[in-house]
Amino acid sequence: MGKKILIIGGVAGGASVAARARRLDEFAEIIMFERGPHVSFSNCSLPFYLSGMIESSEDLVLMSPEEFLSQYNIEARVHNEVIKINREEKTIVVKNLVSGEIYEEEYDELVISTGANPIVPKIEGAKDSHVFIVRNVVDIEKLNKFLKTPGINDVAVIGGGFIGVEVVGNLAKAGYNVTLVEAMDQIMAPFDLDMAQLLHKAMIDNGVNLILNDGVQKIGDDHIVLASGRKVEVQGVVMAIGVRPETSLAKSAGLEIGETGGILVDHNYRTSDKHIHAVGDAIEIFNRLTHSKSKLALAGPAQRQARAAADDIYGKCHRNTGVIGSSVVEIFDINAASTGLNEKVAKKEGYNYDFVYVIPGDKVGLMPNANPLHFKLIYEVPTGRILGAQGIGKGNVDKRIDVIATLIMMDGTLEDLKELELCYAPLHGTAKDVVNHAALVALNILNGVYRQVPVTKVRELVEKNAYIIDVRERDEYEESHLINAVNIPLSELRQRIDEIPKDIPVYLHCRSGQRSYNAVMALQHRGFENVFNISGSYLGICNYEYYNDQITGRDKIVTDYNFE
Repeated sequence: MGKKILIIGGVAGGASVAARARRLDEFAEIIMFERGPHVSFSNCSLPFYLSGMIESSEDLVLMSPEEFLSQYNIEARVHNEVIKINREEKTIVVKNLVSGEIYEEEYDELVISTGANPIVPKIEGAKDSHVFIVRNVVDIEKLNKFLKTPGINDVAVIGGGFIGVEVVGNLAKAGYNVTLVEAMDQIMAPFDLDMAQLLHKAMIDNGVNLILNDGVQKIGDDHIVLASGRKVEVQGVVMAIGVRPETSLAKSAGLEIGETGGILVDHNYRTSDKHIHAVGDAIEIFNRLTHSKSKLALAGPAQRQARAAADDIYGKCHRNTGVIGSSVVEIFDINAASTGLNEKVAKKEGYNYDFVYVIPGDKVGLMPNANPLHFKLIYEVPTGRILGAQGIGKGNVDKRIDVIATLIMMDGTLEDLKELELCYAPLHGTAKDVVNHAALVALNILNGVYRQVPVTKVRELVEKNAYIIDVRERDEYEESHLINAVNIPLSELRQRIDEIPKDIPVYLHCRSGQRSYNAVMALQHRGFENVFNISGSYLGICNYEYYNDQITGRDKIVTDYNFE
């Protein structure tokens, strides 16, 4: 007779532990307990039911208890909530939520995969019937049913993280008027503000009422009141502020909790009890780059944790490489992906770092649907070790970020990235891929070939009337330009060299940074020592400035915007 393995929680982590354990032991008795009606559903796909992209909520359920039993000989008990763990007796106490029966089950090995609970603030109206969370299939069915009620047109989503922005996008596609409220100064925390501004632009371009730097204070029957006192009329509210590990069972059983609030586990995901493992959103994990404990609610790491935990139960070795936090999200017609450290975290962790922001094409420019790809690469100084990256565009940003994630896991450097041989065809990319391009630019900065200033500093330069040269051609300049920029096209630069001062700093830009880089190099060769390329150039400037211009009505630093 094989081991008796009980698993608390039957979604991604729990179901994966069960499936792996079955492959390792045909004779094990494996039972999963899930308090909800479904096991193995696609949690990350829930928002897409709201727009009709997923037509039926039944399609969200990947496998039924009957299929688990027939295909894997795994018993999945839905509507069965584990209410207590008796560690000394090696039993769990379970309540059948349908019959009310309370019973015990013995185990040889126990796995906790209880996930995380949505954070709902303790404010007036937060528990009202028109306020929803998005955690499982039942939640999304309730929300969708409510939205179909006549007279429901305006919905507020509270929180600009992954779930929040995906709910917003799908509600907007379904025709609702959507307000997104985020207490911080940006949505999507994995991105730095210079990159997040592109996401802000996508929101307001698609009709979303985006409110930043303001939290919800009260929820009324037909409105919300923000911390600023602002009142927004809505008929429904979706709480997507974030999640916290579900650790109540672990705590009551006396298992150790980590410094971040997740269940403490070792490198094999074993808890402080040698017969209990824990995986998924409920646990505390090790961040490879910060060398500290953290929480990470992502499906990919949960799958790997599940396999490792099952392997450990059967004495198989596991190499725990830590996590780096790789993710991708679609916001209307643009894709946004990130991996590793952003500037905020790199600075907090004390890294000596620098970054480049480049905007090459996602494929050969003359191909259909070629678009700019905004790419930010963060690296350590002076080693050139790659720390993180963020990519935003209409093309395959996930492909580029996956490349960076791979190099981070292998402690790769800018030199490694420069020499990386990647697939190329005009319809799919460029001969010098976005990531190769970023590495070359970063190596120039690291090696002191030239200097740069970020788009975040351009407004200050304009307000101080710094000497800025726009090296685009005359027709491009006439369409739109920085209000104080002098137009000296690259094609005329050498003939007009005497117009450029040598006694003050000179800042150059073009559309995306390539022509201005060539201009900077030409000037340096001709004796100019105080010249800077503006990283991100005119496209980056316009995207960075746009959102704040729209919401504040401040004076623009450009005569008009250019985003293409």
